[in-house]
Amino acid sequence: MKSKKNLLEQLKSLPHFSKIAVYQLGRQLGLKDSTVDTYISRFLKYKDIYRLKNGLYVSADFFEKNRSDISYSFYLANIVRTPSYVSSWAALQYYDLATEAIYSVTSITQKVTRDYQTKAGNFSYQSINKELFSDFSLIKGKFDFFIASPSKALFDLLYFRTRQFRGFSLENIKMLVEELRIDIDEMDKKEQEKFYSMIKKYG
Repeated sequence: MKSKKNLLEQLKSLPHFSKIAVYQLGRQLGLKDSTVDTYISRFLKYKDIYRLKNGLYVSADFFEKNRSDISYSFYLANIVRTPSYVSSWAALQYYDLATEAIYSVTSITQKVTRDYQTKAGNFSYQSINKELFSDFSLIKGKFDFFIASPSKALFDLLYFRTRQFRGFSLENIKMLVEELRIDIDEMDKKEQEKFYSMIKKYG
């Protein structure tokens, strides 16, 4: 059983890992893939690892050590569905433009809309067309992640809330921003201008 313990120890240092990566580590320890499958099942059963989605996991140990770091949640959100970028409420809170309690990290993707509820957090993905899959950047740090600009995070939030701005005037949009208690005045002036120009173009 030493090899099982060794395998788990190696997984504890990884921010996330795939089933293929576990097979590779297992082979280095002289384990057959079928034995690794058994170990993965046991690790899941005893909550040593958490499943993010089929074939993708995090170790409970690594997650518990980093769960309070928002950049780790955003990093995982990028990993669960690729390509994607963090947006809407989660991004607005990151920029200190909203105080709404966040229970799920919402991201934008070109793939189909989907939600993942995991022990390592809830991840929600909204599908947008290719033209609007834009205006995000890579934040580098302990955990790198892609996130919308402040103006695009607000645009994305309202785009889905209003069903692509159908029947909404610019005045309606301003009222909605106020109702949602989003502090748009705290947004950089250039970002505000960018937001309103996006609304005029796509609204």
